[in-house]
Amino acid sequence: MHQIRYFLAVSEYLNFRRAAEECHVSAPALTRAIQKLEEEIGGKLFRRERNLTHLTDLGTLIRPHLKRVLFEAEGAKVTAEQFLRLEHAPVRLGVMCTIGPIYFMGFLSDFQAKHPGVELTLIDGTAEKLTELLRNGWLDLAILAQPQPFPDTFQTASLYREHFCVAFPVGHEFQAREMIKMDDAARKSQLLRVNCEFYPHISMQSEDLGIKIPVVYRSEKEDWIQSMVAAGFGVTFLPEFSVVTPGVVSRPLIKPEVIREISLVSIEGRSWSPAVETFTQAVQTYPWHHARLQKGA
Repeated sequence: MHQIRYFLAVSEYLNFRRAAEECHVSAPALTRAIQKLEEEIGGKLFRRERNLTHLTDLGTLIRPHLKRVLFEAEGAKVTAEQFLRLEHAPVRLGVMCTIGPIYFMGFLSDFQAKHPGVELTLIDGTAEKLTELLRNGWLDLAILAQPQPFPDTFQTASLYREHFCVAFPVGHEFQAREMIKMDDAARKSQLLRVNCEFYPHISMQSEDLGIKIPVVYRSEKEDWIQSMVAAGFGVTFLPEFSVVTPGVVSRPLIKPEVIREISLVSIEGRSWSPAVETFTQAVQTYPWHHARLQKGA
């Protein structure tokens, strides 16, 4: 890049001494750099006649190409500096589709205020899809939960715990209760959240009680399930921070209670960019307990 910069300076001033002064190098050093560039190009770039310096036809031909190279290199340097200063620095975060957004709003607002240059892209999906994207490098981090432990290839950090509840429409008989037992909830018409990673566990618990859950509707779309709950189609098992639809009421599920742990997940040993490192520290040190208290949990 120095050779290209020196070449462009000489081509502008057509004077080796003045170009050397402009580039803050000695004239011999600039001359040697130009000679090395000519060796790499394969031909003379300048014709020097006493006190006159001219571009050769080859020099004239490649000058616009080398100007573009220098422009792109300087642009890359600026981009790198912005990246390291967390300006226009990307973070690709996977968020499991069953995790409700409301509980995260406080954290995201706080993070954006402190690091406005970090460009956060949220990718929604199932745990299976997001872990595959993590493995392939399409995601930097993911926020996940699952009943079984994660494989050793993943690095996990617990963020908070979330209780499952029973969600039902306003005016339902459950509204008068403070908590709902599994055997009572499992007997009601169920709207099944297909992507719920804990549903097999809940189904097994109900079968242990001698109850087969009567499923009347299934959907991958969380908003559709909640809208149907609000419309009175049935009830559903839902993580406590996932209730977002007006007209949907929830109560904690007990006997047995079901709790899931929300974790930040990454690939063990994978190096992080400064932006990903910053996001990781922020999400792990955020006072999630305080956020829970603010929600009245």
